[in-house]
Amino acid sequence: MDLSLITPVPPTRPALDDADRRLLAAIQPGLPLVTRPYADIGTRIGLSEHEVIARLRRLGEAGVIRRLGVVVRHHEVGYGANAMVVWDVPDEQVRELGRCLAGFDFITLCYRRPRHLPQWRYNLYCMIHGKSREEVHAHLEWMVNRCGLQSLPHEVLFSRRRFKQRGAVYFAEPPSVGSAGEG
Repeated sequence: MDLSLITPVPPTRPALDDADRRLLAAIQPGLPLVTRPYADIGTRIGLSEHEVIARLRRLGEAGVIRRLGVVVRHHEVGYGANAMVVWDVPDEQVRELGRCLAGFDFITLCYRRPRHLPQWRYNLYCMIHGKSREEVHAHLEWMVNRCGLQSLPHEVLFSRRRFKQRGAVYFAEPPSVGSAGEG
């Protein structure tokens, strides 16, 4: 039998039990800013710290949670300027230059997107944060020199206003996050 003709069945996501739903609801607004956030969450939803970590790991491996990350509210921590820098990079160089840009501490996002010619020629994006526009420009100059980007067309798009910034949403209206048994 020719196995190349068989269409693979996509993996199924595990059924979520009540504890999984409570956990997802608890992390949706963000982790608490305490020394042991998983213990704090566990206390609120009736699980041990170890069980919270094990469930998060399982939910991540199953694809229910794609990643845990930080949403930094830059202005609140003293960064008054940020800019998306868009680059027109030859396709065969995107991976190498993307890795170079992503290696800088002041870069918080770096990713590739498709071009939309003829209106939009840019295919590599990175976000630079600084305390001032001058600091952002200094970071940009440093990146250009370190990664050899002098000849590549780019645009610096400074943010003017923040409308929304948040993490993942698992529930439109989260279930109660109180103790186990509520909900």
